[in-house]
Amino acid sequence: MNGVNKGIGKVEIALRWDPSPAGQPATDLDLVAAPYPASDPHGDPSYVVHFDSRSPDGTIILNRDSKDGKGFGFDEVMTLELNRLDARYTRVVVGVVIQQHQEPRTFADVDHPGLRIREGYTVLAEDDFGGVPGSTAATVAEFTRDGTGAWDFRPGVQGFQGDPSTFTRTMGAARRP
Repeated sequence: MNGVNKGIGKVEIALRWDPSPAGQPATDLDLVAAPYPASDPHGDPSYVVHFDSRSPDGTIILNRDSKDGKGFGFDEVMTLELNRLDARYTRVVVGVVIQQHQEPRTFADVDHPGLRIREGYTVLAEDDFGGVPGSTAATVAEFTRDGTGAWDFRPGVQGFQGDPSTFTRTMGAARRP
């Protein structure tokens, strides 16, 4: 690494949404993250971190999980310690999944969703999922390691239609420009 560009080190991804109206089923959004090895950066993830899980080495952790959006401020928060992630991983993709419990839901059905990605106090990206209203899930960030070992951030929300298990298997496919 050169002294000018150290790359991204530790990132916080935070997700918020308003609870469903009274009498309606709860809305449950989940943050998911998956690292990909240098040998297959767009294939199957090495593992997926989501609710009730963390990375084997503790570098990707879901700090806060909500099943209904009734938290104060951000309802789900995930931390990625890219600077500690094993060198065999050269790509990490982060997504948001809407659980499809009692009825089908898309981002258009979620009240006031919001996303914030930051490193320390620096906000790297914010979004409200307004560009993917008919989607049931979306990739929200891609981090790639360059030849010097520094991590770069590529923002952008890309929608997905389908069930959550399919999304986690395919979320690492090459992103559209």
